[in-house]
Amino acid sequence: MSADYSLMPPMLGLMLLTLMVWLVMFIRRIRYMQANRISAEQMKSPSDTNQLIPADVNAPAHQLNNLSELPILFYALCLLLMQQQLVDESQWLLAWGFVLFRTLQAAIHLTVNVVIWRFGAYFLSCLCLWAMLITALLQLY
Repeated sequence: MSADYSLMPPMLGLMLLTLMVWLVMFIRRIRYMQANRISAEQMKSPSDTNQLIPADVNAPAHQLNNLSELPILFYALCLLLMQQQLVDESQWLLAWGFVLFRTLQAAIHLTVNVVIWRFGAYFLSCLCLWAMLITALLQLY
């Protein structure tokens, strides 16, 4: 594994994105709850929360959930590739592509929320991840 192609920066980039989405979620929810006098006790379940908080305010929570799904595979794959010293330029580019498209998807979701744009960014991030996985499998076996 070349130091030039470390997967730590893209992994940290995705972690930073997750932190930023969490902060947006926290700020939007607290502001809305304070402005509308909603207590935390009223939000005991996700369905309660969805009924009390509008979709645009709740979008960061859904985005945060999304950042807890396929990114788990991304983190595990990056660690495996680094441990097996299989990181090359293509894996490095695909990792950054995954992070870039996930960041774009989150930005779309938390702003204009045009679903077809959001889906396009999501789909491209998935292509990067699946290409990383297939390449890793070919390298390992």
